[in-house]
Order: sequence, then C-alpha cells, then structure tokens
Amino acid sequence: MHQYFHDKVIWITGASSGIGAALLHELSQYRAKIIISARRENELRKMMEQCKSSNAEIMLLPFDLSKTNLIPEIAAQVIAKFGRIDILFNNGGISQRSLVADTALEVDRKLMEINFFANVQLSKSVLPVMLQHNFGHLVVTSSLSGKFGFYERSAYAASKHALHGFYESLFLENRHNGIHITLVCPGSIKTDIALSALNKDGLPAMAKDRRLEQGMDAAVCAKKILNAVAAQKKEVLIGKLEIIPAYLKRFLPALFWRLMYRLKPDQS
Repeated sequence: MHQYFHDKVIWITGASSGIGAALLHELSQYRAKIIISARRENELRKMMEQCKSSNAEIMLLPFDLSKTNLIPEIAAQVIAKFGRIDILFNNGGISQRSLVADTALEVDRKLMEINFFANVQLSKSVLPVMLQHNFGHLVVTSSLSGKFGFYERSAYAASKHALHGFYESLFLENRHNGIHITLVCPGSIKTDIALSALNKDGLPAMAKDRRLEQGMDAAVCAKKILNAVAAQKKEVLIGKLEIIPAYLKRFLPALFWRLMYRLKPDQS
C-alpha cells in the first residue's frame, strides 16, 4: 500500500463508473478522506455502499461537469468541510464517435466544455488552497488521443491535447510551490465510455467498441495510475499494444503514419 495516499483529502470526478469507480475501490483501502463526484447520484451511492466497510471517509458530491459556472462553489464546499484538497483526480469526461465533416460545431464546443474547460475550472478552483498548504497533486485523465489524433475523435483528441499544454504550463509555474501533476493517458480500457460518446448530433452514440471490450481491466488501470501518482510521474501511458503508436509518433513518425493509414474507425 502506498503511504502517499494515507491521511490525504482526495477528490475523484467521474467516480460513478469506469476508471473513476476503479480508483475509488483502490483508494478506499487507505485511511483517507475521499470525495466522489459524477452526474449520476444513484450510481455514486452504489459506489459508496460498496465501500462502506473501508478505511476511508467518503463524501458524496454529485454535479454536472457541463455546468462549469457552478464548479467554484462546489469546490468551496469541499474546502469548507475538509480545509484542504491534497489530490484531485480530474477524471470526468466524455468521448466522441463522429466524422469531422458530419459534426456540428456545437458538439465540438460541448466536448471542449466538458473535457477541457470544466477540468481546468476545477483545477483553478482547488489550486489556491493547494498553494496555501504548499502541496497538491493534480491527476488528469487524458487519453492516448492526447498524444495523437484518430478517426472519429477530432474534438475529443483536441480536448485531450489541450489538457497537456495547460497542465505542463501549470506545473512549470508552480513546481517550486509543492504542486505536482500526473497526466494519465489510457488506451483501451474496459469501460462503458463508448456508450455515452457523442455522435455527430451531440447525442449518445450507444456504440460498441471492440477494442475497449478487449482492453485492460479498469481495476488494473487504476492500480497503474496510483503507482504513477505515488511516484509523482508527470505522465504515464497505460494500455497494451495500443500505446505503441505514441512512441512511434515520437521516434519513428513515418512508420506511425503508415500504421494509422491501415487502421479503421471500428478498430479504435
């Protein structure tokens, strides 16, 4: 068990399912205070019930990431209760399954609002109290799409690319103030993210994704994330063979593009 998480105030967004729920299950074994957030309060309550015998103190705080104007007030509630926030798992977000030529700009804006602006607003809302205590760790769920674009992921990839630029800048500005970042780039993880991904009209695509179904278990992913956070890694790529293109793009770009040309959307 990582001592890094003991006695910490930890906030997890997107905690009702997938990677967020897996992080909660892992972190609940530590003596920590954990705030869990997502839109679906009923699902959060189920997660809380599953962890009722744990060592952690868990606070339920549902909210909708698309309502970015409410985030500072929500963060203030957490700070008022616990006096600080040590680790923020900025994990909530939404995916996409639509071609650029077919997708309305409003859908692109919605993806950016949830995946980028809400993420940034939440970090901006907790950063002052982290600076006050000279410690804070911002753990940001990006994606392999934050390292390279892919079919039917245009705005999704753009939102994830934007996170890298923002948080690398934030870290450089605050690295002497006890602030750490970990950018998490998952590949194919067994979650239901494809079901809620937005289609060209901004509606849930309800898509099945063969690669996700064959991907890494979310519990394994969560363990790898926590190992990276405890080691204070600035970035971690998590997955199976699908992480290889990220290295190819960096070191063998011509080979990367030849590989991308051969892939199809339904293989993503």
